[in-house]
Amino acid sequence: MRWIRFAVLVCLATIAQATLSNYNLRPDLLIILVVFFAIYNNTTDAIITSFILGFAADLIGITMGSQMISFGILGTALSYLNHVFALRKVPYQVTSIIAMTILAGFCTNILNSLKHAGTIEFSYILKTAIFSAIVGPFLFLPCTWWMKIKTHRNRRRY
Repeated sequence: MRWIRFAVLVCLATIAQATLSNYNLRPDLLIILVVFFAIYNNTTDAIITSFILGFAADLIGITMGSQMISFGILGTALSYLNHVFALRKVPYQVTSIIAMTILAGFCTNILNSLKHAGTIEFSYILKTAIFSAIVGPFLFLPCTWWMKIKTHRNRRRY
């Protein structure tokens, strides 16, 4: 894993996410990155990146800690699920992004309600999930290029 490139990518995504927070319809770039790193990295790196991306989401969020816990647990589960299913196909990526956005929204709402903080409406979570699923697979290609991840192996042809 190239951690300096990862740090730059997280900083850019966090700034873009904070900039997009003024708009009603926006993708959740940090969830898209959680899904990306859970699919294209090994399990250890995926767990570390999930918690770091959750911390970045908490920095621009309502409360501290709720998204880090949600992203970390769900990113870990998706990383282990990647060993069972081949999640590198686009329909599976879209489904993963929708499921992760909805589950992270629910987990964050539950943790925020325990702190007596504000919660997010389900319709907003659903709109964000759908828009993230549309944008997400298009962001995977630049992310694989930036992180220098090889998606195909060279095969010998006889």
